[in-house]
Amino acid sequence: MKQYIDAVLLDMDGTILNSIKSAERVWSIWAAKQGLDVEAFIPTIHGIQSVETIRRLALPGLIPEVEAAAITQAEIDDVEGIEPIPGVAAFLQTLSSDRWAIVTSAPRELALRRIHAAGLPEPPMLIAAEDVQNSKPAPDGFLLAAELLGTTGDKCLVFEDSPAGVLSGERAGAAVIVITTTHHKPFETTHATILDYRELSFERAADGSVSISRLNEAEPGISFVLKG
Repeated sequence: MKQYIDAVLLDMDGTILNSIKSAERVWSIWAAKQGLDVEAFIPTIHGIQSVETIRRLALPGLIPEVEAAAITQAEIDDVEGIEPIPGVAAFLQTLSSDRWAIVTSAPRELALRRIHAAGLPEPPMLIAAEDVQNSKPAPDGFLLAAELLGTTGDKCLVFEDSPAGVLSGERAGAAVIVITTTHHKPFETTHATILDYRELSFERAADGSVSISRLNEAEPGISFVLKG
């Protein structure tokens, strides 16, 4: 059964681009300086704001905002190895500019730097860390994007890759598709999952609407129509 939607909202890291090599290089250096178990720490950095990651550690003598700013600058300076998730460029080209947005926990300057490094188009709308009071898993970013696109969260399709991001989409009331390209182990979820956008069929009709479905009909169904 087709679900009609007003907008497509996409996370950035792990969803439209793969920045793991860059992010983990920067965070590994920082974690080693703090005397942390780098291997155990690195999986905790994905999907949430840097400042929240540092706050949760509660390390004595550190000011989370200062440390996060330094890490962000290091990530802006190091974009080597950032690449688009396969098939995403063609998918984004199919969408009307007033029907999609990027919603990320990254600061705006870092987000744009990574998007450009991946060779992807600058999004018509970007909701970044500084645009909302509460970061993922709170729904604030997705709800703000929906509002600015003239709709509500329950009429949006969210693409995400992290547990925090998926929960954020759920709390916004959106339908969710999970991208698993960067996952090292199975992702337990009730939502539809795809490795990358090459598993989708997306076709634009004469009225501007876009049908989004799964190529492999043997897998659990994905069937959306984006308003024209």
